[in-house]
Amino acid sequence: MTFSKILIANRGEIACRVIRTARNLGYQTVAVFADADREAPHVALADEAVHIGASPAAESYLRFDAILEAARKTGADAVHPGYGFLSENAAFAQACVDAGLVFIGPPASAIEAMGDKALAKRRMIDAGVPCAPGYLGEQQGDAQLIEEAEKLGFPLLVKAVAGGGGRGMRLVRHFAELQQGIDGARREATSAFGDGTLMLERLIDNGRHIEIQVFADAHGNAVYLGERDCTAQRRRQKVIEEAPSPVVTPAMREAMGKDAVAAALAVGYRGAGTVEFIVDDKLKHYFLEMNTRLQVEHPVTEMITGYDLVEWQLRVAAGEPLPAKQSDIQLTGHAIEARLYVEDPYAGFAPQTGKVLWWQPARALHAGVRIDDGIVQGSVISPFYDPMVAKVIVHGRDRNDAIRRLRAALANTPLLGLRNNGRFLSDLVDHPAFRNAGMTTTMIDQWMEQGEPLLQAAVPSDDVWRVAAMAMAMRHGNSWRSDSVAAFDMNVQCGDLVRSVRARPDRLGGISLILDGVAVQARVLTFTEGVLRFEIHGVVQSAVVVASGTEVHMALNGHSFVFSEVSAFPNADALKDASRARSPVAGKVTQILVAAGDAVQDGQAMVCVEAMKMEMWLTAEAIGTVQAVNAKVGDQVESGALLIELEIELKTTKDA
Repeated sequence: MTFSKILIANRGEIACRVIRTARNLGYQTVAVFADADREAPHVALADEAVHIGASPAAESYLRFDAILEAARKTGADAVHPGYGFLSENAAFAQACVDAGLVFIGPPASAIEAMGDKALAKRRMIDAGVPCAPGYLGEQQGDAQLIEEAEKLGFPLLVKAVAGGGGRGMRLVRHFAELQQGIDGARREATSAFGDGTLMLERLIDNGRHIEIQVFADAHGNAVYLGERDCTAQRRRQKVIEEAPSPVVTPAMREAMGKDAVAAALAVGYRGAGTVEFIVDDKLKHYFLEMNTRLQVEHPVTEMITGYDLVEWQLRVAAGEPLPAKQSDIQLTGHAIEARLYVEDPYAGFAPQTGKVLWWQPARALHAGVRIDDGIVQGSVISPFYDPMVAKVIVHGRDRNDAIRRLRAALANTPLLGLRNNGRFLSDLVDHPAFRNAGMTTTMIDQWMEQGEPLLQAAVPSDDVWRVAAMAMAMRHGNSWRSDSVAAFDMNVQCGDLVRSVRARPDRLGGISLILDGVAVQARVLTFTEGVLRFEIHGVVQSAVVVASGTEVHMALNGHSFVFSEVSAFPNADALKDASRARSPVAGKVTQILVAAGDAVQDGQAMVCVEAMKMEMWLTAEAIGTVQAVNAKVGDQVESGALLIELEIELKTTKDA
């Protein structure tokens, strides 16, 4: 099973991650890329790269033929699937083997056994591994699913039996939500995995998501490398992972580890895998599923064990025995990973697209800090793939040490140009629920419903407005505006708020910034390569400032804001127009529920746009009649595209 050149059948940060370890071990690497990724970092990092199709994953990263042809063309003799895409596709694993390639992952038979969640759960029940009650039957009609759901009771999960990553999964808390949950899960599963088969699972409410990293070789050896706590999730998608779990005892770790190893051996497993459990409030664990691949969160395990899990994958795939025995594996310190998503946590986690204006992760690379990314400054984020663009991972001597290091690393690694969850992640790990190990898998979703302050965008302080005004005055050069002007006013906008700042330069290089009648003396010291060094209130500070068109993107003290200088007069064209419903994101139109001539009510769902694994619904914002529908199902649309035109019903006042 020797090989010398590895094709990475993936993209983004995981492709870069695999390439680095492969090259460290002396392997040649081949990247594949779609149209949207021609300039992507993984393409430049590999020794060779092959174009495999159009931007949508179904036309590129999910194409067996294109990937196998790329291997043939470059002479690659092994394939690493990364995670997502084809990583848990048994047919692809077998196709690689049939083509004479080494598949760096488990055998197709193991993927098939664990890839079908219903089948995997049956195997676990037979093996005596505790499982949550559910419906695993082959009868897939709506009537059957509804009948079984009523037997189980609510809340419950409607889950796709194929795939993973939270796709094809719906939480149903009440009977009234069931039909919509079934329809949504089936539609998403069919789109993502080509298989709409569903299962039902009783929800372990207020649970924690804890998973065990397992590894097996071709010589009958298998070990577990501790656990990861992935409880901090939104919409069934993980946002923070840590190892070890703050609630797992040594005895619990051993029990879960033995269950996980037994699960792997039962299906003839080989390579890296993760057995996921849900843990109830009494710390009793129940099998959820097995991910037959490397996990996104594998770096926290690497941090506390000192092992390179990709290196282990390559050695096992080459036929070598595991590099360590169970007794060799020791856990040291505490590690936390934060997933940096280009999505707006203060607007329902809506995905974002656009250009990365500032990304300098090297500024945060201190002791105990690691950043795995798949972007560079200037990268363009498209709507075709997952919104996760980087992972910030830290290792500390204990949990509090790790939290402090993570917050510092996030503050030192601002991503400017697109709204992202960087500040939210920092606030989350500092929240009492996280610090006190009180998170549950649904807590963030509950916070969204309850208006938790953590999910409300920060309001810039008066001094932040003043610094923004300084930056705007500087953006056209390193000098103040015309010396003939003793003072000038700027109308500065951030979000929906516009404030006026008067700037009064002095002859000594300082500037007085007057906001709401209060003057503060400031001074610009340097402004080079996007870093503004300034003094205010006698304190020297730095901010990252990048201009783009009329906007100034600024990161200061761990917060990021977008400012613009505007006219003092309101722009009527910028006011929200309820008669023109525009796409909230760039993405694919998956459903249209109205047609020309239809009457709509305020709040009625009209169009669904899918982007970055999330469905975004466009709803009517007033009572009216549909005049035109400017899209059809399957269309790729830009953010702000006009999709529905309405005639708004004018309100009238009845005579007394």
